[in-house]
Amino acid sequence: MMTTNGTDILAPAAAQPISNNQALFLRYFTAILIDLVVLNLFVEYSDLVVIDSFTVTIFVAALLQVLLKLTIALEHKLAEFWNAREGGLARFMRYFTAWLVLFGSKLVILEAINILFGDYIDFVGRFDGLVVLIAIIVVMLLAEDLIVRFYRRLA
Repeated sequence: MMTTNGTDILAPAAAQPISNNQALFLRYFTAILIDLVVLNLFVEYSDLVVIDSFTVTIFVAALLQVLLKLTIALEHKLAEFWNAREGGLARFMRYFTAWLVLFGSKLVILEAINILFGDYIDFVGRFDGLVVLIAIIVVMLLAEDLIVRFYRRLA
């Protein structure tokens, strides 16, 4: 079916060229939806994650996405700093700071979730839920990676 200007109204909106800002929006929108699904699967199939409402899960998924991106940006900045230096100490510090940021960020993320949603969400288990949060984040990152790989194979 054609409109008066000759475009097909049944064509999907995605068939139109998109800007860089639109691509960035779609990337983060999709990542938040993936994180939302992962969180809700943990809520549904595990006694270690309790979230009072779907709305809270949406906000937690968005918060996780923001904090994970900030963590990765910080880790990359530190990696650039130490990679620009030579020697064994620089190599050690590169790996040590990466580990420190990637592990320490989970403590920050857990505390941020607790501060913002403490009465509405509960991670249960070892180290006040830190282990299950790490498991959730790993599954989120794996799911995001699988979706990206699938998407790239469509080309």
